[in-house]
Formats: sequence, C-alpha cells, structure tokens
Amino acid sequence: MANSGTEILVVYYSRSGSTAQLARQVCRGVEAAGATARLRSVPPVSADSEHPVRTVPDEGAPWATLEDLAACDGLILGSPVRFGNMAAPLKYFLDQTSALWLQGTLVDKPAAAFTSSQTMHGGQESTLLSMLNPLLHHGMLFVGLPFTEKGVNETRSGGTPYGASHVSSAAIDGALSVYESSLARALGHRVARIARVLKSARPGSPG
Repeated sequence: MANSGTEILVVYYSRSGSTAQLARQVCRGVEAAGATARLRSVPPVSADSEHPVRTVPDEGAPWATLEDLAACDGLILGSPVRFGNMAAPLKYFLDQTSALWLQGTLVDKPAAAFTSSQTMHGGQESTLLSMLNPLLHHGMLFVGLPFTEKGVNETRSGGTPYGASHVSSAAIDGALSVYESSLARALGHRVARIARVLKSARPGSPG
C-alpha cells in the first residue's frame, strides 16, 4: 500500500525482549495500512535516581524524544507489566511531556497500548489502562481491539480488547503466538487507519 504521509510513533520499554517483539509486529501493522512507523524506545532509570541513562543505545531502536511525539500523527505505547502498572522508564518519559500538554500538541490524535507479562493473570489489562491515563490528559483518542478481531475471541494467551499483549510463560522458545502477533499487527493497522482519517479532517489539511 502506498504511503499516506501519516506517521505513527511506537514507543516501548523492554528488558527481556518480549515487549520489543510486540513493538515490531505493531510496526508491521502500521506499515500495512500505508503509514510510516517510527520505532523508538526509552532508556532504563536507576533505582537510586530518576535520571535515566543518556547514551544512545548500542543496539535496538533509538531513544524517543519529545520532538518525535510532536511530529507524530498517532502514538502506540508498549511496556512490560510492573505490578499491574507501566514500567518506570516509560512513566518517566511521559512525565516529561508537560510542555506538549500545555500546547495541546497531541489533542485529537489516536493512541493505543501493548504490554507483556510473565503470567496469564499478571496485570496486563490494568497496565494497558495505566498507559491510557496520561494520554487522556493529553486529549488523545484511545484505540483498542474490537471483538470483531477474530483473535480477541480465540486467543489462549495474550490479546485483549484494551490492547495487544503477550504472555511469556505460554510462549514456545520465547516467540509470540499466532494470535498475539496478528492482534499486535491489527492494533497498528487500526491506529494508522484512524490517524489518516483524523489527519485529513484537520483544518488546513490538503485532504
């Protein structure tokens, strides 16, 4: 599909690689919808200080910046479960977005979330909802996975109406299940499609 000029920012934090796997599938869905996926990560934070590591990562996605956020037409956040909440590095990144909030930069842009946990009932849905809270304050429009997506009804591991997810204890060789992968792609595709429609409806848009 031809590129629509719509850019979706996918920002994640991952330690074991499970959330990163989901992020890549989300990006595939974005690109299948004809949009550009900008994949970014966030650095870890120290247990002794909230100041994160400032070096560029040796491998993997570049660190996300506020400029990435300002430029995007839609946002998809990913985090492993941390006691039913998003991981501290992602929360720290979002806590730095006050200037964008004051300017209304993200208002009326679509957003979604994905997560991974070790166990089936490890707090996936509450973690997805925890990522929703700051996005609602930014005026973003939250996008989930409807039950018209076959995998939401049939998955026996990750995949929820609140967003894509992965259960690592159910994985074979650490890989995402078929449904976990397809639902992550579906989430990216849905956000990109909605972002394109909303972008074309903004004042001054050439569409």
